[in-house]
Amino acid sequence: MHSLWDEQEAARFATDATLGLRVYSSQLLGRDTDLVLHGGGNTSVKGTLVDVFGKTEDVLFVKGSGWDLQTIAAGGFAPVRLDYLKRLAALPALSDTEMMRELRLALLDPSAPTPSVEAILHALIPLRYVDHTHADAVVAISNTPDGEDVLRELYGDEVLILPYVMPGFILAQQVHQATLSADWSRLKGIVLLHHGIITFDDDCRTSYERMIELVNKAEDYLRERGAWTKSAAAPCTPGNEDHVSIAALRRQASEVMGSPVLVRWDHSAEAVGYSTLPDIANIATRGPLTPDHSIHTKAFAAIFDENPLDGLAEFQTTYKDYFTRHAAPQHTCLDQVPRFGIWKNKGMLYIAPDAKRLGIVADISSHTAKAIQWAEALGGWVALPKRDLFDIEYWELEQAKLKRGQARGEFEGRVVLVTGAGSGIGKACVDAFLAKGAAVVALDINAGITSQWKSKQVLGMVCDVTNNEQIAAVVQAAVETFGGIDVLVSNAGNFPPSRPLKDMDSQTWEQSLSLNLSSHMHMLRACIPFLEQGLDASVVFIGSKNVPAPGPGAGAYSVAKAGLAQMARVAALELGGKGIRVNTIHPNAVFDTSLWTDEVLAQRALSYQLTVDEYKKNNVLGRTISSADVARLSVQMAGESFACTTGAQVPVDGGNDRVI
Repeated sequence: MHSLWDEQEAARFATDATLGLRVYSSQLLGRDTDLVLHGGGNTSVKGTLVDVFGKTEDVLFVKGSGWDLQTIAAGGFAPVRLDYLKRLAALPALSDTEMMRELRLALLDPSAPTPSVEAILHALIPLRYVDHTHADAVVAISNTPDGEDVLRELYGDEVLILPYVMPGFILAQQVHQATLSADWSRLKGIVLLHHGIITFDDDCRTSYERMIELVNKAEDYLRERGAWTKSAAAPCTPGNEDHVSIAALRRQASEVMGSPVLVRWDHSAEAVGYSTLPDIANIATRGPLTPDHSIHTKAFAAIFDENPLDGLAEFQTTYKDYFTRHAAPQHTCLDQVPRFGIWKNKGMLYIAPDAKRLGIVADISSHTAKAIQWAEALGGWVALPKRDLFDIEYWELEQAKLKRGQARGEFEGRVVLVTGAGSGIGKACVDAFLAKGAAVVALDINAGITSQWKSKQVLGMVCDVTNNEQIAAVVQAAVETFGGIDVLVSNAGNFPPSRPLKDMDSQTWEQSLSLNLSSHMHMLRACIPFLEQGLDASVVFIGSKNVPAPGPGAGAYSVAKAGLAQMARVAALELGGKGIRVNTIHPNAVFDTSLWTDEVLAQRALSYQLTVDEYKKNNVLGRTISSADVARLSVQMAGESFACTTGAQVPVDGGNDRVI
């Protein structure tokens, strides 16, 4: 680990005299996932503010709840009255719910985020800058039989080593009592066993680089003891039966959860290596790297053998027993779905209600796997007792969140695959499903699709839908990334050059049939095994007005789209018994697609002796039709509104007199 501090970069932040450097060094800490992950850790700086009456108050600017150090800005720091926090620390007792209420009361800006649960602890450290991380190397060493002794030997009297206690008010009290006679000029940091490490100084760079220095000592120790190298094995070669097993697991996990979930299969060399460890079923179920992680990952892993459904059932039984043994009357049992599991000899499986949390689970689990292997090389992985893990997972603050509940998007936890997603109707469909919370697999023949959306909710992949091998590869990738396919929006197509049948060349005809008809069948065929395991599975074909009202010169296109409409009707009949709905949308004159250039629009309008605007609205309703209009109907067809409809063919054309 190296210091990332750059004086030129720091100078740009330092224009904000109070928070600039605090923001900068916090982002530096957040860049290193071996220090903090997804909202973990917190930082603060002490300063002053002048109120409306001209009075200067001492203030602690502490990271606000919900902010991530990697991306935190000045607005992410909550300004809290420093004296008020110190007075809270002197109280003999305070529940965490009461503490959070007091922290809100101590805010100097009511619009600021809720202060970190560790705000009182930061206030008690009499130095301007305080940095707190969950450094993997430090916590991993503490999770070994001799971890405390090792850390004392590594750090000497420069670092205070404290036993684990619950975060929040209890931890603040512990630090307060332990440092009553501390010589802060000699202390570089505090290690909280099984939890993390804190550094501090009146100088921002010094506090940050002390963190790097102390973590480096722990990493060097791991290297010296030969513990740094992780197990690895040849990446698993996925088989189709594996993908179907994942989809079945996701379906069953969703039933247990009572709402849709996503599943990710990590079959990297590192994950497979971890899954092949001889004692994996034992060590993976002992507990997380730090108890804070149990809020995201639960307190232990699931173990999946050949049939993952068996492992899910076993986890349910184990989790019920875990809850029964530790619960008090005020506790509400959380869901009994694991958040990560070991698929023996095949890698790791991650489970979460949405794409964002799926990424969090994956990151935390992979770091935990690494740390467990370090600890095993040092004498054994010793996580905290299940009682302590339960206390965090069922912390009163977390239970309060559960009671408040959170609204879910209509498609949250569901997986939508869209073809021809790079532009026009396809792109609009991706955006519309994303807005409803879906995880989307966006396919397009253009390479830009892979980076078109900067979101964990989207997997963009290049695919020529006339190539069966590419279709198989992207469908498997969809299942490995999100766990299945619930909705197929089969949209990819093109409009070949107009040509009367007497002049039709075979190549144009065959290419149109291949792209506008056959590719849709091939894509549907590849998706059916996963749609059969899907959650309220649905297929939406994007057809054309040319099906009910073909035009001269458009034979290659019209015939292919007519075939597509007929195929959709057959599919509705064949798949209805599996609960899979199949419907078709017939758009017309959707002018914000690549087909309709300004030049083409002008030519077509002129041929009808209309202005461009008149031509766009040349329908019964006098409306301009957009890609978003088609996308909205696609979402409706895949959702609850069309739950009892299959085999339908619906126009989106503003009313075409030839169709009507």
